Amino acid sequence: MGFPPLQSQNKSACFLLSAMPASLRNLLLSPSIFTFTLLLSINSLFFSCCFSIDDQGHALLTWKNSLNSSTDVLKSWSSSDPSPCNWFGIHCNLNGEVDQISLKSVDLQGPLPSNFQSLKYLNTLILSSTNLTGTIPKEFGEYLELGLIDLSDNSISGEIPVEICRLSKLKSFSLNTNFLEGEIPSDIGNLSSLTYLTLYDNQLSGEIPKSIGKLTKLEVFRAGGNQNLKGELPWEIGNCTNLVMLGLAETSISGSLPLSIGKLKRIKTIAIYTSLLSGPIPDEIGNCSELQNLYLYQNSISGPIPRRIGVLSKLQSLLLWQNSLVGTIPYELGSCRALTVIDLSDNLLTGSIPRSFGDLLQLQELQLSVNQLTGTIPSEISNCTALTHLEVDNNDISGEIPALIGNLKSLTLFFAWQNRLTGNIPESLSECQDLQALDLSYNNLFGPIPKQVLGLQNLTKLLLLSNDLSGFIPPEIGNCTNLYRFRINDNRLAGTIPSEMGNLKNLNFLDMSNNHFVGGIPPSISGCKNLEFLDLHSNGFTGSVPETLPESLQFVDISDNRLTGPLPPNVGSLTELTKLVLRKNQLSGRIPSELLSCSKLQLLDLGENGFYGEIPKELGQIPALAISLNLSCNQLSGEIPPEFAGLSKLGVLDISHNKFTGDLNILTALQNLVSLNVSFNKFSGELPNTPFFHNLPLSDLTGNQALYISNGVVTPADSMGPNRRTKSEMKLAMSILVSISAVLVLLAIYMLVRSRWTNTGHVEDGIWEVTFYQKLEFSIDDIVQNLTSANVIGTGSSGVVYKVETPKGETLAVKKMWSSEESGAFNSEIRTLGSIRHRNIVRLLGWGSNRNLKLLFYDYLPNGSLSSLLHGAGKGAAEWEARYDVVLGVAHALAYLHHDCAPAILHGDVKAMNVLLGPRNEPYLADFGLARTVNSNTNGDLSKMTQKPHLAGSYGYMAPEHASMLRITEKSDVYSFGVVLLEVLTGRHPLDPTLPGGSYLVQWVRDHLAYKRDPIDILDPKLRGRADPQMHEMLQTLAVSFLCINNRADDRPMMKDVVAMLKEIRHIDTVRPETDLLKRGLSALPSSPPTRTPTRKVVLQGSSNCSFAFSDDSI
Repeated sequence: MGFPPLQSQNKSACFLLSAMPASLRNLLLSPSIFTFTLLLSINSLFFSCCFSIDDQGHALLTWKNSLNSSTDVLKSWSSSDPSPCNWFGIHCNLNGEVDQISLKSVDLQGPLPSNFQSLKYLNTLILSSTNLTGTIPKEFGEYLELGLIDLSDNSISGEIPVEICRLSKLKSFSLNTNFLEGEIPSDIGNLSSLTYLTLYDNQLSGEIPKSIGKLTKLEVFRAGGNQNLKGELPWEIGNCTNLVMLGLAETSISGSLPLSIGKLKRIKTIAIYTSLLSGPIPDEIGNCSELQNLYLYQNSISGPIPRRIGVLSKLQSLLLWQNSLVGTIPYELGSCRALTVIDLSDNLLTGSIPRSFGDLLQLQELQLSVNQLTGTIPSEISNCTALTHLEVDNNDISGEIPALIGNLKSLTLFFAWQNRLTGNIPESLSECQDLQALDLSYNNLFGPIPKQVLGLQNLTKLLLLSNDLSGFIPPEIGNCTNLYRFRINDNRLAGTIPSEMGNLKNLNFLDMSNNHFVGGIPPSISGCKNLEFLDLHSNGFTGSVPETLPESLQFVDISDNRLTGPLPPNVGSLTELTKLVLRKNQLSGRIPSELLSCSKLQLLDLGENGFYGEIPKELGQIPALAISLNLSCNQLSGEIPPEFAGLSKLGVLDISHNKFTGDLNILTALQNLVSLNVSFNKFSGELPNTPFFHNLPLSDLTGNQALYISNGVVTPADSMGPNRRTKSEMKLAMSILVSISAVLVLLAIYMLVRSRWTNTGHVEDGIWEVTFYQKLEFSIDDIVQNLTSANVIGTGSSGVVYKVETPKGETLAVKKMWSSEESGAFNSEIRTLGSIRHRNIVRLLGWGSNRNLKLLFYDYLPNGSLSSLLHGAGKGAAEWEARYDVVLGVAHALAYLHHDCAPAILHGDVKAMNVLLGPRNEPYLADFGLARTVNSNTNGDLSKMTQKPHLAGSYGYMAPEHASMLRITEKSDVYSFGVVLLEVLTGRHPLDPTLPGGSYLVQWVRDHLAYKRDPIDILDPKLRGRADPQMHEMLQTLAVSFLCINNRADDRPMMKDVVAMLKEIRHIDTVRPETDLLKRGLSALPSSPPTRTPTRKVVLQGSSNCSFAFSDDSI
């Protein structure tokens, strides 16, 4: 478009000639002069075009020059062109005016344009995925012809300028996937032509403006992924009668769905999941006749599932899982013939599975897990031939599995574990040729495992543990060549292991323990090349340990059988082995020195066999041996080899009931040792003079007649002599003084609160906004008039707490925020507690807010806090059992926040004052004013999830990274929990002024143990002198606390590991923790008394798909 048309040029020339005088015209028409004049005119026109770009091009080039892009994507944008119409990404209308700019997925790197006023006809602006930064210029409001704006998937920040609301012609507005902040403009309703509005995945806050109801042409509204978007879904949304898609997932939208939602006759998808919705699903949802997808999962929705959902004939997906739904599953759901997915799991539903589900012929996934369903699995379910996933586990379903289940030819997953199913496993399951995962564990099934089922070649997981199955394993098991996990433990199965088991090349996990199997372990088992876990304990296996086993094995337990013969030297080829348990067999011979090649071995248990000879020195050279070495109840002899001094990581050593001789001095080098049993041997000499040995129970030393204790050593029974009692009494007196000081401080706080109340008076101006998450019968006035100093029961980091009794006799705890202007803590508690449920987290009943007051309503817990239990009037009165239960409950709560919430939640202020106690001293973690969610791109690695540093928490409990302004992670909560553990164990406040040298609790305990002093001395005097098992538990808990208070955040354990370790201390059934974590903590305790050898078998309370006897990554 560089030159004007030739016809236009000719017309111009003729006009000029006709206007000239005749003499001049004749002169110009002479051939030579005319040619010269024509060339001069063409040259003038040419150069004019080259050096004069129009205003539109100038505006675009100005914007280009503001970009930082190093690419050549805008190379065609050149000032040498008279017009930008041929530039990349630019489109012009027939008159040469720019009407469209479309640049998608190119690297522009710079700000948005603010100088496009000359582009008066611009109606389309698409700049998605172009790495744009900065804010949206308010000048966008001047581009009045714009009908489409797409700025999605950039790094745009700031607020949405209100000036954009002037664009009356705007039909499509996409700002999703940026970093926008602030509120949705209240004038958004002025965009009267808008049909498409996407604001999702930003950082928007505030409420959805009521003016949204003016957008009567709106078809798509998506604002999910804005976690600070709060308030109720406005009633006016029902005026958007053309709405097809409503997406508000992963926000803080609260309250009930408005009844006006029934006015959305064209709506196809409602997606408000992972939010704070409460109340019932309105019956009016049945009016949404075009609805195809209803996604309301992970909220706090209560009440029954409306029966009127049954009239939604086009409904395809119904996802309501993880709510508080009650009542029965409506029979009418069977009328929604288009349904492909139903997920109602993790609710409180009762009754039976409707037989009408058999009419859902297109149903592909039916998930009803974790409810309170009863009755049977209806046989009509076999009509759902498109079904791929059937999950009814964790209910109270009884009866037999329908024989017609074989009709489900497309079934790939069937979970029915943890019910009360009876009868046989149906042979017809063999007709489900696509079946990949079958879990029927924890039921009352009996009879044999059908050989037909073992012919399923796509089966990867077969879990039948904890039933009453009998019979044999048929040789057809060899056909399941894709089998990865096979668990049939805890049944009454018998017979031998078929040699065909060796065909399972993909088998990774095999648990056949606690059955009645006999015969030898077939050599063909070595064919399972990928086997890592082998558990055959508690059967009747005979013969010898196979010469060859899969070299991939990491865990082997063949204990409590009848194996004979020697342990083959080839065991050294198992270089990946971490745990080897062969206890309670009839093995004999010498312990092979080849075990040294098992360099990753952490636990070795050869107890209760017939091994003889000396301990091979190579056992002392296994570098990873850290958990346990059990050689008890054999015929071993000789002295403990000097190489045992190298077992610096070993925690448990049991060599009792043998014929060992010599002294025990070599064992003093085992600094991590927490349990030692040398009883019933022939040891001699003086017991090593260390606190650890002198705290050993006599039962672990007895039977060594030549072993003696020096006269100069105080025995454990005498350890509380007069001097120590005097010292304890002095400590008690000082602690009482501290308590009195605390009371005075509390009184001062009361006065401050009273002063604040007097200053503000009872004039609470403004309209109250109140939300209840439970059914409560009181008015806001009932609450406000009770907020007096006489009713104060505590203070927190964000407010003062009152005990309030309503006229109906209800007793509540009401937190009044310190400042009505500081809404961060208030919003944090609502956002956090309104979206989570856990038995050890305080329950938020509701909240109220106006201009001057922000109130939170909680269950009233009568027993105060853990702090008052430890330091109050009955200071230290709680028995160890009660203290242990409290800290375990708090650990469960934190593990839930860190590992079960998505995104993870950091509490931010874990301390004894924030652990409230129920009627039976059950713990409830409270005060979430500093809680924050974790945003991560760490592929599930919680330890790498970080937040920007800020000083928060309570002094004495805060992790070092707070003070050093390092990035805060969930490990900061772990540190604070470790301090709480120390507080529970010592009975001292973290900032106890009576600690020597002005020290604080953590440093005092570290210093005490650094000097190899008796750790018992730091325990609360009220806890000392208990029975050995309790003392063992306390000191092991002390070891856990040391792991938690590590100065390096990365070296602290995760809370799920802390829970596992605490449960292991009490030997509560659980997945075993990574035991080296516990040993690292125990390494700080030089005189820890012994603990029992870890139990051999533990079962996870949860999915049998994850339950096994040790913690690994093979789940």
